[in-house]
Amino acid sequence: MVALTGELGEPPDRILDLWRLDALRGIAIEGATISLGALTTYTEIRRSALCREHLPVLVEAAATIGAAQIQNRGTIGGNVVNASPAGDTLPVLLAADASFVLGSVRGERVVQAGAFWPAYRRTALAPDELLLRIRIPLLAGRELRFRKVGTRRAQSISKVVMALGWRDAGPAAPWTDVRLALGSVAPTPIRAGLTEAALEGRPPTPETADRAAETLATELHPIDDVRSTAEYRRLVAARVLHRLVREAGGW
Repeated sequence: MVALTGELGEPPDRILDLWRLDALRGIAIEGATISLGALTTYTEIRRSALCREHLPVLVEAAATIGAAQIQNRGTIGGNVVNASPAGDTLPVLLAADASFVLGSVRGERVVQAGAFWPAYRRTALAPDELLLRIRIPLLAGRELRFRKVGTRRAQSISKVVMALGWRDAGPAAPWTDVRLALGSVAPTPIRAGLTEAALEGRPPTPETADRAAETLATELHPIDDVRSTAEYRRLVAARVLHRLVREAGGW
């Protein structure tokens, strides 16, 4: 609603309230995935026993968004379709290989998170489609970490937001299936493929952390905006990644 009054142009003639559509709510395990209805609020994610058990990183991300009023009313589906590159849950969804179930009178289709945000504030939704559900695969041995950097610890828009995922076979074992996703550093949420390759097949040692941080600092070409500079984002993103690898390695 705030966006409709300014940056997205003239307000529409009609607004459709979806709040009472119970079919778009709920958190459930469906086979090897966890499914979240598009109208699931951040508060519901934070309080969900399923999310705390299977997706604690999403609980952590939800807790960083706004104040209590926003968390009680704001939804994960809203964060997804708003398509802001600063959306705090979006890197988590990218790193977790989430998919989005879209629906219209023509039926349903599934779009992977990596293909859902083609450009700044744009989505893969057709004009007649709604986001129905978010599905996240539950993979054995999958580890995910999250970090947000903003002006304040609470109620701040991200300057850098990062999610790091990998398959974990033990504290000193090499990482596989590495996924590094970032927000607030480009027009859309992104994966850092070169840095993922620098981490793939290596254990979380100081040398690995140094190599990955240097690669990310070179790979990133962040944006300048009113919240931060490109250089700050580049340096902080590299430092955050180094810290996440260090924490995972326990050194």
